[in-house]
Amino acid sequence: MVDPSAWSLHPQLEADTVAVGDLPLSRVLIINDANYPWLILVPRQPGATEILDLGTAERAQLMDEIARASAALKEITACDKLNIAALGNVVPQLHIHIIARHKSDAAWPMPVWGRVKARSYDGPTLSRFILLISRALELG
Repeated sequence: MVDPSAWSLHPQLEADTVAVGDLPLSRVLIINDANYPWLILVPRQPGATEILDLGTAERAQLMDEIARASAALKEITACDKLNIAALGNVVPQLHIHIIARHKSDAAWPMPVWGRVKARSYDGPTLSRFILLISRALELG
C-alpha cells in the first residue's frame, strides 16, 4: 500500500515499543509497560500527523485495523474497558493508542499517562503477549 522506504518510525516510538508486525496499513507495536496491555498502531504513511492526513480509503482501513486490534486486545486481556486515542502531543507521527484497562489497574479510572512509573515486561511475558497478538491479528 505504501513505499516502505518513504516511511520510518519516529525515534520515540522506536525506543518505547516492541514491534509485533504489519497490518495492511499500520505497524503494530506494544508499549513496553507491563502496567497496562497497550498497543500502538502507526499508519505507514510518510508525513501523516493527523487522521485527516489520510485519504478516504486509508481512513477506512485504519478504522478497520483499530477495530481488529481492539477486539484482539479485549479478547486476550478480558479488560473492563478499552481506551483508544490519537493524541500526538509528544510524538507528532500519527499513531493510535489502544490500551486495555482493568478496574484493578494502577491508574483506574484516570488516564494512564504519568500515574505510575513504567514497568518493563519480563522476557517470557512479552514473548507470550507478542505471540497472542500476532495470532489474533493473523500477522504470520
